[in-house]
Amino acid sequence: MHVVHEPDPGIDLVAAEQAAGRLLQALGISTDSESLAGTPGRMARAYAELFTPRPFDLTTFPNDEGYDELVLARSIPVRSVCEHHLLPFVGVAHVGYLPGHRILGLSKLARIVEHFACRPQVQERLTKQIADRLEEHLQPKGVGVVIEAEHTCMTLRGVQATGACTVTSTLLGSLREDPRSRQEFFALTGAHTS
Repeated sequence: MHVVHEPDPGIDLVAAEQAAGRLLQALGISTDSESLAGTPGRMARAYAELFTPRPFDLTTFPNDEGYDELVLARSIPVRSVCEHHLLPFVGVAHVGYLPGHRILGLSKLARIVEHFACRPQVQERLTKQIADRLEEHLQPKGVGVVIEAEHTCMTLRGVQATGACTVTSTLLGSLREDPRSRQEFFALTGAHTS
């Protein structure tokens, strides 16, 4: 199923297309051929889509049963754009929390990841933003976020470290302070972090 994202009303697609055309021209790439004529517009729409998160509500529910074990969503797809080169980085996020008085609708863990990934980013900040938003909105006993991603700014250019994977983590509350909870989180994520 193809999903079409509506760009943010603050995005000027016409200006972006013109700028993309000028960038290609400045790099010596002619858009005179039939196959490249629409490229500036496609570039503008692609970046507009990458930078426009879908709206959502961070739905929480009372933790009436007093559930106090780890809730973890593994391998949530992550796609973002490196803010230094505007090249993509892609991978997975593992997001978990130890519930307090409220629990979260499970799909919202993926929505939070998507929300913060839809802008030029650095992986370290992205990891922390996801954890901070969960802590702020849910007030759980602990939060853990691990992101594993390949950065094309590192694998396709510069050092050309093909296959390199960057791993970042943010742990808050008891997932940071309690060694057993921390170990359980990392064991369940399967992430290559200690």
